[in-house]
Amino acid sequence: MTTTPLTARPFGRALCAMITPFTEAGALDLDGAQRLADLLVSEGCDGLVLSGTTGESPTTTDAEKSALVRAVREAVGGRASIVAGVGTSDTRHTVELALEAEKAGADGLLVVTPYYSRPPQDAVEAHFREIADASGLPLMLYDIPGRTGTRIEPETMIRLAEHPRIVAVKDCAYDFLGTQKVLARTELAYYAGCDEHNLALYAVGAAGYVSTVANAVPRRLRSVLDAFDAGDTARAARLQQQATPLIDLMMSAGLPGTVTAKGLLGALGLPAGPARAPLRPAGRETVDGLLAAYERLVTA
Repeated sequence: MTTTPLTARPFGRALCAMITPFTEAGALDLDGAQRLADLLVSEGCDGLVLSGTTGESPTTTDAEKSALVRAVREAVGGRASIVAGVGTSDTRHTVELALEAEKAGADGLLVVTPYYSRPPQDAVEAHFREIADASGLPLMLYDIPGRTGTRIEPETMIRLAEHPRIVAVKDCAYDFLGTQKVLARTELAYYAGCDEHNLALYAVGAAGYVSTVANAVPRRLRSVLDAFDAGDTARAARLQQQATPLIDLMMSAGLPGTVTAKGLLGALGLPAGPARAPLRPAGRETVDGLLAAYERLVTA
């Protein structure tokens, strides 16, 4: 038995919110980014989200963001979709980044709600519409009110779904009921943005996930969706549960996912490098705990 997807998958199912590798001196490591991107795609990611929160977008320059898209496009070719994070708190700047990402070869744009200024819903809607009108690329809206201070309310999301280039949502709103209301009334492709919700959201009709944890275990996370699509829901649940300890340590242990992902990847000998200030690297005890959880998961 296989399941039929309830929604379109404009960027695939299994997307990784990829870290941005830096050299030990803190410069952009494009060679490392290419090697990591190639590995992630080879291990089951059918999309890469660049310059999101996990990709340290607040501390990379506009030129670095464009260079990263070009380098990763060269590395993965047409094997995976590339979604470029372009969201800022400034609509004009976001439009500029969107146009540059399009020129650099991105397949789509990740656009977060304007942060800190806390605009009302009509202004949030106008912001997204202006960006969607400016570029020819499809948009994935990023709803993460815990970081931005402003959520995209379900009714706003439903109105935005009418725009032909607003096609997807990265959902970190922690409002499962609100998400289902939008799923029921639109054709938006929802992607779980919180790894603990990957299976739960997929089971009610989401397109897949955008995962930070996939930087370390892309194939294991994809196996959850594969099992569900094959009709083996018990196995899907078991695989999701097995991943929970690592998800908990990477995403809920008091450190940003960027820091824990880079700590674990570095310990595994993969391209990562330090996080840029104000973030600081994970301590030895944290890295040891991540490694232990990783080893338990990959040998389960």
